[in-house]
Amino acid sequence: MNSNDTLERLAAVIESRRGGDPDKSYVARLFHKGTDAILKKVGEEACETVMAAKDGDKTKIVYEVADLWFHSLVALAHFGLSPAEVLAELERREGLSGLEEFAARKAQQRESEGA
Repeated sequence: MNSNDTLERLAAVIESRRGGDPDKSYVARLFHKGTDAILKKVGEEACETVMAAKDGDKTKIVYEVADLWFHSLVALAHFGLSPAEVLAELERREGLSGLEEFAARKAQQRESEGA
């Protein structure tokens, strides 16, 4: 078993709760509340991750990143996306210089704005 399997299993659980009872499932409640509630949770968890990192507490960092990843998976599901799509993008970037990849994205953005 690998981490890709873990993400896929978690994504499947999240998807299975999409239409569930909001009174009985936290995930169903998030989906029921809609995009703004889901994105608000992602933002909250990102801030909590930053605060944990500033404190330097490794256990807390892991806990907060797990919350961030979980809520990011909910957001992906909300938009009809899967962890596999994010992993494919990370694999595409593997071996690329971060600076070169950033420059390529900027050039692509300029091209799309000019079109």
